[in-house]
Formats: sequence, C-alpha cells, structure tokens
Amino acid sequence: MRIPLDRQSKLPLYKQIDAYIRASIQSGSLPPDTRLPAARQLAADLGVNRITVENAYAELEADGLVYSRVGSGTYVLPPGPLQPLLQDAQGGSWPQWQQPASPDGLEPWKTAAVGMLPTSPDAGLLDFSGGIGDHRRFPVEDFRKVIQSVLRDDGAASLGYGDYRGYAPLRVTIAHVLASQGIQARPDNILITAGSQQALTLVAQLLLQPGDTVLVENPTYSGALELFRALRLRVVGIPMDERGMQVDGLEALLREFQPKMIYTIPNFHNPTGACLSGQRRRQLVALADRYNIPVLEDDYVGDLRYEGRALPALKALDPGGRVVYVSTFSKMLMPGLRVGFLVVEGPVYDRLVRLKHASDLATSSLVQRALQAYVTVGRYQAHLRRSAQLYRRRRDAMLLAIHRDLMPEGAGLSLPAEVRLHPPQGGFFIWLRLPGGLSSEELLPLACQEGMAFAPGGLFFPEGAGGCDCLRLNFAAHSPQEIEEGIRRLGRALKRLESCKRPNFDDT
Repeated sequence: MRIPLDRQSKLPLYKQIDAYIRASIQSGSLPPDTRLPAARQLAADLGVNRITVENAYAELEADGLVYSRVGSGTYVLPPGPLQPLLQDAQGGSWPQWQQPASPDGLEPWKTAAVGMLPTSPDAGLLDFSGGIGDHRRFPVEDFRKVIQSVLRDDGAASLGYGDYRGYAPLRVTIAHVLASQGIQARPDNILITAGSQQALTLVAQLLLQPGDTVLVENPTYSGALELFRALRLRVVGIPMDERGMQVDGLEALLREFQPKMIYTIPNFHNPTGACLSGQRRRQLVALADRYNIPVLEDDYVGDLRYEGRALPALKALDPGGRVVYVSTFSKMLMPGLRVGFLVVEGPVYDRLVRLKHASDLATSSLVQRALQAYVTVGRYQAHLRRSAQLYRRRRDAMLLAIHRDLMPEGAGLSLPAEVRLHPPQGGFFIWLRLPGGLSSEELLPLACQEGMAFAPGGLFFPEGAGGCDCLRLNFAAHSPQEIEEGIRRLGRALKRLESCKRPNFDDT
C-alpha cells in the first residue's frame, strides 16, 4: 500500500496513515472485508515504526472502520455515512485550472432525465432506453473461434499497432460491402476508427472550431449533441417530418447561420426512425455543394431495412469530397468491438489519419483482423439477414402492443388525443409523441416504478428546443413477450400520469 506521507508536516505520521485509509474506505476504494497489510509489513514499506501503523489501525478500529481477527489480520468494515475525502477534510479545494474562467456550456445536460435511466442491470426492469440490438443475438461463439484462428495464424502480427489507417484487408472488404450498397469507395479513402463515435469526433475536431455552427435534425442522436456541446459548438436544429429532414427550409438556415457543417442520419433516423426521401437527399447534397458546406452522414444501421425501397446513401450522390460517410459494425455485432469507419476523399483524409494517430495511435489490430475474417466468410451478411427478420417481428409486436395498450380505445385512457407515431421501415426505434402535453420526463419515474424504462425525448433535442412530450423505445433488444409486457407496464404508467393530469383535461 503506497501511502503518501509528508514527513515535514506537523500532522503526526500515524494521523496521515489513518486519514489516507479512512478516505479510501469512505470512497469505496477499499471495499468491505479487504485485508489491510500487516502492521509490520506496512511499516517496512513506509519506512516508519511499527507502533506508528498500529496506532493508525487502532484509531480506525475505534471509529468502527476496521476490525481485527486474532491470528488473521485487520479487515475493512462496511462504511457508515460518507465523509468528505482527505482533500476536503484538510480544507483543500480543486486547483484553479479546474475552475472555468467563464461559462463553457458543459454543465450537466438533461440531468434529471439522465439520472432516471438505469445504469446497471436489473433483472426486474425491462429497459427500452438503449441504442443497440439484443445482446443475446451477439455472435459470441463464432467470434471467439475467429479470434482464436487469427491468433493461431497471424501470431504476434495481430498484436501490434498495424497500419494507422486500419488493417488493409479489412478496408478492402469494407470497400466491397459499400460497393454492394451503391457507394464507390477505394480502400485508400477508408479510415478504421474505434466505433462511429470516434469517427464523428475526429471529423468535428478537424473541421470545426469553438463557436462554429452545426446544423442537425431536430431531434437527433444524443451522443452527437453531447459531442458538439463538448466542442463548444452552436447547434441549430432543422425540423423533421415522416420523410426526414425538411430540406425545403434548409437554404434559409444556411443563409442565416452560415454553418460550418451539416450532421444528418438519413437512414432509420435515431431517434425517430424516419428515412430521408430520395428527392430530399439530392436536394441536400446540391445545397451543401452550392454553399460549400461538408455533410457528415451517419449511417449507423443503414442495412437494417424491413420493408420499402432502398434509397441511395448521400455518399453515393456525392460528386466528390462533399460528404463524409460514417458507419459502424458495433450496432449489429457487438458494441464492445468498437470498430467503425469513415469514408472521405481529398486532402482531408490524410489530416483525419494524422488526427486519429495522435488520438489513439491505432484501432486494435486483433479485433480488426478477426472482424475481417468474420465478414469475409459471409457470416456477417447471414447475421444481418437473420437479425432483420427477427427485428421486423419485434417491431410489429411493439406496434401491436402500442395500439392495444397506449391507444385510448385499447387502454381505456381518457386522454384528449392518442399517442402518435410513424412506423419505421428499419432500424431499432419507435418514436412516440404523448397526447395532451404530457411530459415524458414526468412519465419516466412512473414507468420505472412499473418495471420498464425508455429514453425521454428531451435527450435528443438541442437544449430548449422541445421534445418533452416525446419518448424513444428500442424494440430490437427484447423478445415479443418482453415487448408486450413492457408496453403493458408503460400503459399502466401512462394511466397513472393521466389520472394526475385529469383535472387539467376536465378544465379544457
């Protein structure tokens, strides 16, 4: 145990040892039943007299923080009410550099709503707030075999940094996959990243400066909003409808705000599930070209289509270097893979490679090689097809359950209007708008009490831009039986909220 001792301090050494161990216990760094070092050993390690350590242990035992077992040692007891850490106990304060000179817009965002969401597994809670597919669908065994074969065949080469741009055979495979989707990409224009979130971060860091304006769909992916806020960007929302971004109003926003980037999720939008229409896609690319503005296209689950006609990616309509295309393998395989990629032509590619290298040197070579082997033999496409079939059934099950348990005629609700939604043609999410001005943030704690959780709509809007009456449900992560039970629980919560608001409805 390395305890920092100040031998010039007026505070006795045994008090310093006591304070350090006390703070470690109170903070949870030393959990209950941890065996402390023997007094003789700790004294030798610290270069102090054994009596000094025994006095410190005696103080801790007197205060009920540790106990002794004869012939065994000294052990930590469960702590009582949390006490200030050592720094606070000594009257210290955070260093000046941690105190912002001026407000930076990075205060906790949507704290109330985020604090209600589950942070750890709960066997009794049906959680529809997540952003990934069913973890029970992750091809764990197949991937384990692939990793073993890579280690056997490639040996130490699989454990090095590798090419900063990403494992070359994987970039070739991605180029082939993109070609089947209508995107003509060369391997030399593909950069492998640690998930799509890193790809978004690299592009935003390279192309934008604090204070710049970025246009986003309103609502949009909460992770992108948090990123843009962290970079101190000005976020301006573009209204949406069932056909995606309302591009007709885009030119006026371009003139008014002179943004430096447009961020969009044209396929199975997160959170609404909408798809940008073909005409709007062409109009968006043309406007970006005319106003010399880069488009950051986030295609996180573009392959997960259940019905309808496939629409071209914005990148497929790009005349050259106007669109940065970002996608990921994490959503459909395993989030922990942290493998995504971006596609872009022109000088900006090399600048992104350098920024990526400065950020983390390289994405895991072992994981890239295993992923390349998995995708090449056709397992990935087969996994996509099976997942699409399964998730379509789950989407249909959720739509049916919503009609049964959340619509007035099915649920017996006395609301002035019904829940509204647009059935998605793919992806993971159903976006609900609550009736009568009901708040999803007020609904969420009631839903958690009933044993289900969802993502409240306010998380997906720039601050102050609305969304309080909306919520996002992930249908992909649960079985039809779990979906039915979860929506039933949501219906009970909605009835409880409606009963609280009923006097307001009666007044109208």
